Amino acid sequence: MRDYATLSIETHLFFARIMKEHALFLEAGFPCFQKEWIKEAEDFRRGFEELLQDALKMAEGNVHEAVIRSHELVTEFTLPAERKTEALSGIPIDSKTTKATCDLQGGCVGEEDCEVNRQVRELNERACRLLEGLICFKEKILCKVKDGELFTANYPLLIEHIMREAMLYRDIMEQLQSNRRLSYQRFYETEKFWNQIMMEHAWFIRGLLDPSEAQLIGTADDFSKEYALLLDAACRQDCRANSLTEKSLKETLRYRDFKTAGTQGILNCEISSIILPLLADHVLREANHYIRVLETGQTR
Repeated sequence: MRDYATLSIETHLFFARIMKEHALFLEAGFPCFQKEWIKEAEDFRRGFEELLQDALKMAEGNVHEAVIRSHELVTEFTLPAERKTEALSGIPIDSKTTKATCDLQGGCVGEEDCEVNRQVRELNERACRLLEGLICFKEKILCKVKDGELFTANYPLLIEHIMREAMLYRDIMEQLQSNRRLSYQRFYETEKFWNQIMMEHAWFIRGLLDPSEAQLIGTADDFSKEYALLLDAACRQDCRANSLTEKSLKETLRYRDFKTAGTQGILNCEISSIILPLLADHVLREANHYIRVLETGQTR
């Protein structure tokens, strides 16, 4: 089926970048003497970087214009955020991949290509193997942190948060590999998933801002409460019979504007925080992805 290659490649272009950045955030969060943990995070960062590069090689003619326009793959801030984060953390970031993504042209050709499908299937299988390892790594970190055996600058909830995102990526890959179609109800499961993610983003932003940024902290707290209300409504009602999607979209558009201003403020050193510039851009891209999901009614 033609959608198989397109959906697979689009999924990798978004999620492989997200995963390599998760690995970078983990790598940056360990004390410098934890060399084995740092090395393992680095290996996953490089693994997903290579996966992203290989997906890009197959992307021309296999990406919908809507995905390009959504700015979920890269934003205007991604390249400067990578450069600033590399300078601050000392972790090398290959920005050639980002430049290539910026130059990517949308549009899907109509003919099915058996060779492309074969290459995509191999890429998907590779992604599944990488994801299994990354999920286990995140679980191991979380257990050690909770047992008081490992320190990281990342919140335990943030580790759980990025683990759930890796599990979603794996789930999408498994569905694509088995050619299963998503049900109508599946969309609302996705909507609840991303509302939870957006709420937790607000918690993390609130906790990583300098205490002097009282106004921004208050705004982030307000967003967390709005998403909590959306989650509560989804639990209490039949989602197919109400306007939760419309409310989620309206809220996330507002949130996108807040994250855009925040990313720009962090890059320009106008906001006091301990937020890496690439983390700010990372959560902005996730909001952009969710907006496209809500606007198109598609789960990926």
